[in-house]
Amino acid sequence: MTHTADVVVIGGGQAGLAAGYHLRRRKLDFVILDALDDPGGAWQHTWDSLRLFSPAAFSSLPGRLMPAQSGHEYPDAGHVVDYLADYEQRYDLPLRRPVRVDAVKTEGERLRVESDAGAWSARAVISATGTWWRPFLPAIPGREVFTGRQLHTVGYRSPAEFAGQRVIVVGGGNSGAQIAADLALAGVELTWVTQRPARFLADDIDGRALFDAATARRRALDQGKTGTGGVASLGDIVAVPPVRAAREAGLLKAQSMFRRLTTDGVEWADGTRALADAVIWCTGFRPALSHLAPLGLRGTRGRIATEGTRAVGNPRVHLLGYGDWTGPASATLIGVGRPAREAAAEIAGLL
Repeated sequence: MTHTADVVVIGGGQAGLAAGYHLRRRKLDFVILDALDDPGGAWQHTWDSLRLFSPAAFSSLPGRLMPAQSGHEYPDAGHVVDYLADYEQRYDLPLRRPVRVDAVKTEGERLRVESDAGAWSARAVISATGTWWRPFLPAIPGREVFTGRQLHTVGYRSPAEFAGQRVIVVGGGNSGAQIAADLALAGVELTWVTQRPARFLADDIDGRALFDAATARRRALDQGKTGTGGVASLGDIVAVPPVRAAREAGLLKAQSMFRRLTTDGVEWADGTRALADAVIWCTGFRPALSHLAPLGLRGTRGRIATEGTRAVGNPRVHLLGYGDWTGPASATLIGVGRPAREAAAEIAGLL
């Protein structure tokens, strides 16, 4: 059976919900297809101690402020999941789940969205699948010979499962620093390694300042001016309270990247070695866009070229929430609202 809709939104996390809010305001006929069983997107699958970088009021989707979490200035992931579940109900967004989209194809003047729950014929598609589902692992020699446990950020939950073990955390971004701090503060024997020296943002900088920096950079570029350094110019790691506590206690000292894994640990460039029971790769993600492969939109470097959120190769396709290349800070709760509004406006004009 083939369903029809003016717009199909693929992904029911924060970006998909923001898109739904603005499509609803424009009274467009749309459906949101979400692969997960429950509301909350990737926030359902984060580690136990994760907290937002910003207070609740500065972590909100369009139209609905996130309520504060009692006793916490920076809400935890569970609070975000509750907020997103309430958000989709409050605005009566037409979600279908679990529906896993396999492919988007051209079908005359429309797009055919194929899934494990049937197909949808649409006049436009917003892809909002995020990156959590496509973790990146670097090509480090020895990964196949290491006999200990290897896992990515997506597989980490709490220090309890590493009690009494020697753990190496790889990655100089927020995830690497936060997981390293989580382990160190729990007394786990930790080695934290980064590709370049760890760069902490000033302690008073949180998500509010990061969003302002990202917006200022995009505004400058849109006006043809030389872009500011944006978020990257401020540093790589937000000093959230646990990270700050571990750093001030001397527990968060980054070492340079090792050159290879051995059967029982790692080896550095100078030949020295360290034993390890587990390696946690906090090495980032790539956009989960395999469903768009049939449209042939990827460029020579693998990225889909966009103007705003619109795919240059197909004006009926919009990408939302994958990072600055689809809108300043669009991978954040507060940042996705503006590009979602612009995408809905452009689609309304197209239709």
